Amino acid sequence: MKTRKIVISGLLIAIGVLLPIIFHSMSMGGQIFLPMHIPVLIGGILLGPFYGTLIGITTPLLSSFLTGMPPAFPMLPIMVFELGTYGLTSGYIAKLYPKKVVLPLLGGMVDGRISAALVVFVLSRFFGVKLSPLLFLKGAILTGLPGILIQLIIIPPIVIGLKKNFKSLGQDL
Repeated sequence: MKTRKIVISGLLIAIGVLLPIIFHSMSMGGQIFLPMHIPVLIGGILLGPFYGTLIGITTPLLSSFLTGMPPAFPMLPIMVFELGTYGLTSGYIAKLYPKKVVLPLLGGMVDGRISAALVVFVLSRFFGVKLSPLLFLKGAILTGLPGILIQLIIIPPIVIGLKKNFKSLGQDL
């Protein structure tokens, strides 16, 4: 079971690196459609808080190293904490409510954005980054609204389908 979770985590990390490349190559902004967020949230809900957090931290780090997206500063630390929190919270809530998909999804999305705002606060307060946490949060939500809607529409059926597929194979995640 641990090997299966590691393999699925690696696959989700790879998808998290590739999706933004595809979106950017088609001139569809990552800040609008949030493609990196999708595999992280799926990973948290399917695999739990440990692997969800691991996927959420590793994906932006690897993407930044390989593609330069997100930029190393200030976006990389913001996204590492935001996506790490997505994986942690969605995984934790999914563990508490294993039959629910939307509840962990929403919990992860809310906590991740709060985490991002807290990182922006720290960066602005102690590292001279010229960002306001509240304006950043407002902008992230308004700019990312299409991506948020996409996540709410496509993630639940993907997670439900994957769970059913594994269950039909007599396997559990």
